[in-house]
Amino acid sequence: MSPTAPYTISVPDASLQKLKRKLSDAEFPDELDAPDQWPYGAPLSDVKRLAAYWEKGYDWRKAEAKLNELPNFRKGVKVKGYGEVDVHYLHQKSGKEDAVPLVFVHGWPGSFIEVVKLLPLLDGSDGGPAFDIVAPSLPNFGFSQKILKPGFALSQYAETCHNLMLDLGYSKYATQGGDWGFYITRVMGILYPDSVLASHINMVRANPPAFTSNPLVALQHAVTWYSEEEKKGLERSKWFLDQGSGYRMLQSTKPQTLSYAFADSPVALLAWIYEKLHDWTDSYPWSDDEILTWISIYWFSTAGPNAHVRIYYEATHDYTEKIPGRERASQWVGGVKLGVAHFPKELSVVPRIWAGTLGPIVHESVSDRGGHFAAWERPDVIAGDLKKMFEKGGPCYRIVNGRSKI
Repeated sequence: MSPTAPYTISVPDASLQKLKRKLSDAEFPDELDAPDQWPYGAPLSDVKRLAAYWEKGYDWRKAEAKLNELPNFRKGVKVKGYGEVDVHYLHQKSGKEDAVPLVFVHGWPGSFIEVVKLLPLLDGSDGGPAFDIVAPSLPNFGFSQKILKPGFALSQYAETCHNLMLDLGYSKYATQGGDWGFYITRVMGILYPDSVLASHINMVRANPPAFTSNPLVALQHAVTWYSEEEKKGLERSKWFLDQGSGYRMLQSTKPQTLSYAFADSPVALLAWIYEKLHDWTDSYPWSDDEILTWISIYWFSTAGPNAHVRIYYEATHDYTEKIPGRERASQWVGGVKLGVAHFPKELSVVPRIWAGTLGPIVHESVSDRGGHFAAWERPDVIAGDLKKMFEKGGPCYRIVNGRSKI
């Protein structure tokens, strides 16, 4: 096991200068003369404004300094078949003996930055349960190592996160995730049931209950009417499948071809991610600085600005006996107490009863606003759910740390 070392994010001046040169030389497309540009993709006026600000006004050094105030670390984590993988992660220790170890797993197009708003809410300073939070940059993302050997799929991402927790001294822990974090934390519960004792998810990728696999839930489903909110949720899910999921097909089939655009053009990367930040949130008031910090983490990634798309191909093509497909994550995972948060502008907005097919639900919340990046948009809800799960009298009280004195 390699030692843990503090890590400082430090983008070379030459990389900043190169970015500005590329932005100054950027060519932009035209667009249709339409009253609403969003159905076609990221509007030209928005992308031009953001690109100009990225070149001439945005201060990465200021953002970098803010990120370096966080508890950044880096260490080698063993992954079978890949040796030691260099992993960057945040590790906030509450300093409390009874703290709950929690690994936060980000998705795409997010990063470790998504956990930032949760950190002050879960340190136990308000008298609630305290958490020791570990938030890795997944391999191929942020400031973790790139993986060039094929086959680094869901099982390997799960192994990376699990072994990181073990290396940090947490043999039993809880998980939180959405997007790829949903899939990875679910796979962790399947592969490491003795360690993953509780999980909280904010993207509910579930199927209608079937009598063959979930007879009790299916029976309840058969006699339950969908509410108006649930009907709207199904409409949102249909919109995503019909109008918003083209990126997924491209990244899952020919990621290398798409990579040429991201490796060469910061504007291509900007437009690609900005569209998702807009479409996947619930009217969240993104500032230009927020948007460019998210995208700069991708552009200045240790793995390079294109490696992130590979997870889609690998997770779709490289399966194992225990994980025969990513759909396995949407099936029953027993033994892991499950907390679920529903948001109206998530990409998959399913009726509440469908969540009962995923595992033993011990806590569930339904919010009237919020979207895909829940930890960033609604940190109050995610933190509130976790506190309710692990507080004294809660369904997960003492499940991870028997010394709890809350």
